[in-house]
Amino acid sequence: MSRQWIEWYEGSSAGQIPWEQAQDADYVRSYLLPMMTEQPSRYVQNVQTQMHALRVGDRIMPVTVNHTEYDNSYVSSVFTHYVTYAKEELSMLDSGVLRRVLSTVLTGLGRWMKKSQCNQMVIVNNWLLSTNLYHDVSADEVKDITENCIQKFPGHIIAFRSVCRRLYPDLHKGLVEKGYLMVPSRYVYLFHPDWPAQGKWRVRNTLNRDRKMLAKSGYRILRHEELGEQHVERIVALYNALYLDKYSQHNPQFSVEFVRLAMQKRTLTLIGLEKDGRLDGILGYFERNGVMTTPLFGYDTTLPKETGLYRMLSCLLVLEAESKGILLHQSAGVGAFKADRGAEGEPEYTAVYVKHLPFYRQAVWKVLAILLNRIGVKMVEKYQL
Repeated sequence: MSRQWIEWYEGSSAGQIPWEQAQDADYVRSYLLPMMTEQPSRYVQNVQTQMHALRVGDRIMPVTVNHTEYDNSYVSSVFTHYVTYAKEELSMLDSGVLRRVLSTVLTGLGRWMKKSQCNQMVIVNNWLLSTNLYHDVSADEVKDITENCIQKFPGHIIAFRSVCRRLYPDLHKGLVEKGYLMVPSRYVYLFHPDWPAQGKWRVRNTLNRDRKMLAKSGYRILRHEELGEQHVERIVALYNALYLDKYSQHNPQFSVEFVRLAMQKRTLTLIGLEKDGRLDGILGYFERNGVMTTPLFGYDTTLPKETGLYRMLSCLLVLEAESKGILLHQSAGVGAFKADRGAEGEPEYTAVYVKHLPFYRQAVWKVLAILLNRIGVKMVEKYQL
């Protein structure tokens, strides 16, 4: 493969990008051009990063470049992902002794990661969303992308987020062959309407109950075209109520400008649930290469749990996947709920390349990869976290 086949663009050169030659040309331009010509924090408020574009043949991928920025959202900070966010999730454990022990371990890990300059990292195909979706990437392309990144950023770790072997076998194989360390990051749930599910009758029955609940709820489904400027701040508030207030402030903090961009350029397809003129639930998904995922999801958490907004929004996603005949990436969390509805769990990885760096910067990643693969993944599979 010719080195000239790979080209870099920075903010000032964004206008020179041959957008029309890219796969998903309209989407890529609509999403990346604002991120490159303005500060990404205008759209994702808790992210400070340099956004570049990498052209590989007919694909244009965003690349984020960071140095420290330890307070960033986990979408651009591995320190936040593996230390800060992980500490918050210790509250889910019943054992106080185990919480204290693991908190001490994570504090030590955090010191080690900072000393190894863990956030001095280039992340390829990083859309600053909870899940990055990929076009097909071959082993040869992985090799050339990696070597090109090393030339441009010789002191940086090279990484790919959201690597799932089941979804991207060629990418996963290419990363392993090149020498990337596969560090487990999440345990995600995948649903395809054509997959034969275990307990198929039970799954079908559960999905039918969700559909009946939605039909009888009194909620009106608002399609993308029916949502407008009057809904923007409410959409942000619904997302914040769930993902920031209930879960973690380290999730991506989307701004009103992000929602406006989604609404106007359809960088996300938005669907809402409205009753009595009030928007109570919202989801926003995008699709790539036969896979859809939902980085924007929220509902009014002050309403009684019996209202069933989470169930109804999840039902809408399944209906969208069925109508399109594509795979639904349901992200992580509430594993038992998703498995009851036919989803199958898979480990997801952050692939990191550190071979070009001093040993003291490599060691923490080698240890993390071993521990999380041998212990972390097995625990999550057992308890369906």
